[in-house]
Amino acid sequence: MSFVIAVPETIAAAATDLADLGSTIAGANAAAAANTTSLLAAGADEISAAIAALFGAHGRAYQAASAEAAAFHGRFVQALTTGGAPMRPPRPPP
Repeated sequence: MSFVIAVPETIAAAATDLADLGSTIAGANAAAAANTTSLLAAGADEISAAIAALFGAHGRAYQAASAEAAAFHGRFVQALTTGGAPMRPPRPPP
């Protein structure tokens, strides 16, 4: 039979590090959102407008995927935070 030994302090430190990483990525995504979702056409022709629209749609799709990843990340950090809490020893019966 295999046993898993987990050190609560290590799990808590990993959860904190992951939360910090998530904040950094969220900040970078927010800073890039305007520049990647609303592009101006390089010229006044239809091709330039179509290419700008295509890249804008790609940027919006990235932002949507990033939001889903951030939601998963938040749930994962919460699970680590909860799972890393020290276990209370069982109480003896009265």
